[in-house]
Amino acid sequence: MQTVDIEVNYDFICPWCWIGQRNLAAALADSGLAHAVSIRYVPFELNPSMPVAGMDRRAYRSRKFGSWAHSQAMDAQVAAAGLTAGAHFDYSRVLLTPNTRLAHRLMQFAQDRDQPNTTAALYEAIYRAYFFEGRDIGSLDTLAAIAAAHTFDEQAVRAYLLSNAGEEKIDAARARADKLGIQAVPTTVIEGETVSGAQPAVVFAHALRSAALRSAA
Repeated sequence: MQTVDIEVNYDFICPWCWIGQRNLAAALADSGLAHAVSIRYVPFELNPSMPVAGMDRRAYRSRKFGSWAHSQAMDAQVAAAGLTAGAHFDYSRVLLTPNTRLAHRLMQFAQDRDQPNTTAALYEAIYRAYFFEGRDIGSLDTLAAIAAAHTFDEQAVRAYLLSNAGEEKIDAARARADKLGIQAVPTTVIEGETVSGAQPAVVFAHALRSAALRSAA
């Protein structure tokens, strides 16, 4: 069987991207195809103009969605969906809306080292750090610590994030997404078939099996 190529267009500020990741992981396990896929995580900044230091979440969300009460209702909906997928949210700890560019660059660093399982674990850990632990994933110190906990060299991570490395790849990814008409995340492309949103695991499993059949033809 040929390798099935998967592209996950994501942003760490998007809770549905975490839920989608959990559902995709469940589909890979259920379909038995986890060993036969190559996953590429493609950055899609939802808030490219966010200040580097981030913003107070309550103020930002109240302005964006009209009221804090509306924002909290949306958070409750997400948290309920997350439980079904195995993604645990604790919004009482989430006080900041971060700039996610550094986190995207950390993923570029990880993917350049071609360690798929470690990269997948890091991807999951960044979501958990933000949505469950309430950590500032816009902070170099936070990201370096998360990377080190997943066997990446902390000093190498710091040197990479303190440079301009990876910047052009993030810009190029967004330009490509615009060209392909991708306007929201998560958007998962499985051998050319687009799965939009945090679909249930069964939807991902169907797309995976279809892709595997096409690759075997």
